[in-house]
Amino acid sequence: MKILIIEDEPSLKEILERYLTQERYIVETAETYVEAMRKMEDYEYSCILLDIMLPDGSGLSLLKNLKALNKKDNVIIISAKDSVDDKVAGLELGADDYLTKPFDLSELNARIKSVIRRNQVGGQLSIVLGNVKLYPDKFEVHVNETPVELLRKEYDILHFFMIRPGYLVNKTNLAESVWGDHIDQVDNFDFIYAQIKNLRKKLKEAGASIEIKSVYGLGYRLVAE
Repeated sequence: MKILIIEDEPSLKEILERYLTQERYIVETAETYVEAMRKMEDYEYSCILLDIMLPDGSGLSLLKNLKALNKKDNVIIISAKDSVDDKVAGLELGADDYLTKPFDLSELNARIKSVIRRNQVGGQLSIVLGNVKLYPDKFEVHVNETPVELLRKEYDILHFFMIRPGYLVNKTNLAESVWGDHIDQVDNFDFIYAQIKNLRKKLKEAGASIEIKSVYGLGYRLVAE
C-alpha cells in the first residue's frame, strides 16, 4: 500500500515517513502544493495524508483538484487547525477522515487502515478470491486456511492484484505501486519478472485457485479458476 505524505514541516514529515515505512507502507512525500499536485496527477496512492496549510497553496484546493481529476485515492486531512468549518469543508470536498495535530502515530495508522479497508474491500478484514484469503492488517495470506509464507514484495504484489481481480495491469503501474515513484530510474523490469515467478510458484505449490497470468506485451492479470 502506497502512501503520499503532503506536509511542509520537516520534522513531522520525517517522523511520519519513518514510522509508516516501518509499518510496511511504501511512502512518498511532497512539501509544496506544486510538488503534491504533480505526484497526485502522475501516480495512484492507497492513502494521501494531506496538510491543508502549505507554503504555496491550500491543501483544500489540492483536494478539490484531486476529485476533479476523478482520482479515487483515499485522503486523510492532517491539520493543526481544529476548526469545525475546515473539517466540514474537507469532508464535503471528499476527504475520508480528518485528524487534528498533534496525534498519536498508532491512531493515524488505525485510521489509514480503516479508510483503505472501507474503500477497497467494503470494510472487511480480509480479501477473498477463490480459496485464497489475504489479511491486509496482519500481512498474512492463507490458501485453504493454511498460511503461505511470502516475502514482503511477493505479498505486496499479491495484495495489489487481489484488489484488482481481472484487471489488466501493465508493468510500469505495478512497479510504481509496489516499489514507489523512484522506479522510473531503473533500466528494466527484470526484478518484477523474478518476483512474480516466485509468487506464482508458491501459490501453485499451496494449491491456490488463482493465478497471475501474463498478457504478452501488455502486463499481467489475476484470474481465478
